[in-house]
Amino acid sequence: MAIQIYNTLTRQKEEFVSQDPGKASVYVCGPTVYGYIHIGNARPMIFFDIVRSYLENQKYEVNYVVNFTDVDDKLIRKAEEMNTTVPEVAETFIAAYYADLEGLGIPRATANPRVTDNMGIIIEFIEDLERKGFAYENGGDVFFRTNKFESYGKLSGQNIGELQFGIRIDVDERKENPEDFVLWKAAKPGEIRWSSPWGEGRPGWHIECSAMSRHLLGDTIDIHGGGQDLQFPHHECEIAQSEVVTGKPLARYWMHNGYINIDGEKMSKSLGNGVLVKDLRSNYKREALRYFMLTTHYRNQLNFTDDTMEQAERSVERITIAVGNLRHRLETAVSGNGEVTPEWEAKMNHIGTTFHAKMQDDFNTPDAITAIFEWVTEVNTLLQQPNVNRADLEAAQELFAEMNGILRIVADVEPDLLDQDIENLIAERSEARKSKNWARADEIRDLLDAQGILLEDTPQGMRWRRK
Repeated sequence: MAIQIYNTLTRQKEEFVSQDPGKASVYVCGPTVYGYIHIGNARPMIFFDIVRSYLENQKYEVNYVVNFTDVDDKLIRKAEEMNTTVPEVAETFIAAYYADLEGLGIPRATANPRVTDNMGIIIEFIEDLERKGFAYENGGDVFFRTNKFESYGKLSGQNIGELQFGIRIDVDERKENPEDFVLWKAAKPGEIRWSSPWGEGRPGWHIECSAMSRHLLGDTIDIHGGGQDLQFPHHECEIAQSEVVTGKPLARYWMHNGYINIDGEKMSKSLGNGVLVKDLRSNYKREALRYFMLTTHYRNQLNFTDDTMEQAERSVERITIAVGNLRHRLETAVSGNGEVTPEWEAKMNHIGTTFHAKMQDDFNTPDAITAIFEWVTEVNTLLQQPNVNRADLEAAQELFAEMNGILRIVADVEPDLLDQDIENLIAERSEARKSKNWARADEIRDLLDAQGILLEDTPQGMRWRRK
């Protein structure tokens, strides 16, 4: 089965076919680095990394680009508040972004281009628009003529005559039309600036992605992604700019993730209900955060509450225990004839096929996770048997490694090392149980619990794990 992607542009699922067989180009709009990222930023970070991960699982070589907006009105204001420079603000919060990225278990993108490193190609892009008659200068600012691009509004499905102004700057009387958006902004006194054919200034917001994506990925991207809030105006403006310059589609597939609500309300600055990722990482394990993000389909709204996070932690714990029990059983399992039993092979094949079918159906992670829980049920049942074929356990372990390698909702379950004192306590507890000294056995259990060591009595013997 081929991967099917819901294309925001066409409003239907389409089979994914990359331009270059065996390769896939993905561009995702990244953060404006003037502050710490919030949970709304984390959703596309996690989801589009899953897209990359699954494409790689399907043997694509993925060129994955996420940009940084490192010069902007917000960075200028932040620099004033912090009594520092715009580059220093950007460096501070790019470092914070990478820390959050690592904290969420997300590898870095192939490239993270910055606006300030690409000023030359951005200016050249604007000059090309001007030569083609789609850009005009007035008072040092340069604007894009939206009414000249006949298909403006095709991504968001809006009629240009009915569009509400949604650009980051105030309506300017120097514009030919209210819907025209800025490509280059003349610098105000004291602001960071670059030289250009129109005077000193800096780029508008939308132009950066058109210029940098073309520079790194070519005229047409396989997949362009971002949050639903970027569909208009940002992505709409990107399409207009890019398709005027290249004469080609900017992206073959457009993907947008839904909003995140906080306790049933839309997250917004006015409500003051934003949740920072750095704070979430202090309160919850990253696997639980990833699990929470993936249990709702990416195109649907997601509601964050303390209860949902507690449920996520319990669910991850249930999977983790099954994985740990499987590993523990492998240490004592009989060898058998080295072949997976036909019945078990059929069960693992069914689960694996289901998992991939759901992932190929527009990256349906909630149903893919359901397949993982089916694996948990089957493994728990298998482990109740007194004698288990080692090959069956290895087949289960291999399947889980593949599924979890894509979603990464369970930490690597590696054997932990105990110091000698803890080893001695565990041995003493075993002796206490043999001699029916239940009080001492319970006392040792409590002592180990206080040190973060959880003991579990299984039909195959006692095992332990760190909490």
